[in-house]
Amino acid sequence: MNAPLSLFVTGTDTEIGKTLVSAALLRSFTRAGLRAAAMKPIAAGAFEIDGVWHNEDADQLDAASSVLLPPEIRTPYLLKAPAAPHIVAENENVTLEIARIVDCHAQALPLADIVVVEGVGGFRVPLTETHDTADLAVALNLPVVLVVGMRLGCISHALLTAEAIVARGLHLAGWVANRVDPAMGFADENIAAIRDRLARQYDTPLLGIVPHLNPLSNDAKAQAAADALDTTRLLQSLRIAQR
Repeated sequence: MNAPLSLFVTGTDTEIGKTLVSAALLRSFTRAGLRAAAMKPIAAGAFEIDGVWHNEDADQLDAASSVLLPPEIRTPYLLKAPAAPHIVAENENVTLEIARIVDCHAQALPLADIVVVEGVGGFRVPLTETHDTADLAVALNLPVVLVVGMRLGCISHALLTAEAIVARGLHLAGWVANRVDPAMGFADENIAAIRDRLARQYDTPLLGIVPHLNPLSNDAKAQAAADALDTTRLLQSLRIAQR
């Protein structure tokens, strides 16, 4: 029996489509016959329904998963306010412990064939005074998928984030171009510039181009994004990295 796979989804910034791409990956993996589960280890921004606290991103990931993890494993840190996690955590007297997240991930792996771990914000978002999400990715030691929000300035953001990922000794398994700005000029040329440089420098493939999908529902967006991604190539990369 093959060991479970896992990957870490990060982005060039916040609000650039990490949750959309993570949900799309979960749907694609499920279509491929895999038991797919999601983790959103740190979520900032919560609302209460019938006495239970929810986070919109975590709920979207659950909706796309074929295996539902217990909420305390899926999201060990659910913060109330929608702001930078280290600020909210301090205000709510919570210490964001990487070791706890690593333990939850270890508990999640036996429950699924593949676990998609979505980060919070960009790759270097602070978690404490001394640690950030890059440290979390290193502690989990997972291949990384980078989501690039296609808008003015994205080339530099993409290359800097890729450089930071590789500098931490992590495998950049692929990247996704997400058309967050439908009016962006020279979008195809920007995608080509990032694609060529990441392929040449890190042998990192473009996994797909997600079109601008508003005003579709979250489920419809995730399905359309799943259709745009080459998850067969990604799975091959993940299995090679696991060896």
